[in-house]
Amino acid sequence: MLQGAIRNSSIDRLAIGVSGFCLVHCIASAVLIAMLASAGGVLLDPIFHEVGMMIALLLGVTGLGRGIIDHGFMLPAAIGSLGLGMMAGALTLEHGGITTIYSVAGVLILALGHDLNRRAVI
Repeated sequence: MLQGAIRNSSIDRLAIGVSGFCLVHCIASAVLIAMLASAGGVLLDPIFHEVGMMIALLLGVTGLGRGIIDHGFMLPAAIGSLGLGMMAGALTLEHGGITTIYSVAGVLILALGHDLNRRAVI
């Protein structure tokens, strides 16, 4: 049980790191597009966001789901799922200021869910 909790904590830490990378990506994309519209197109390629969302979903389901099994608390998974939903919803919007706001908010909420999950294990 303890070994599983340690492994799950590592997944949550990795997921928090990926969330941080996503946050930097969202903000950097908005700034880069504002400064250099032609160079910013690389970061706005839909495949980049779709692959990132798949990674977030895999880490979220794995880390938050294992947390429910290990410690039995649903709150971290519920909060993390809200963040994932906001991120997925942002993928359906056209790129612009509101998309960045939804993406950043979703990433922060997802990271909070993983942090709560990690703290519940320890």
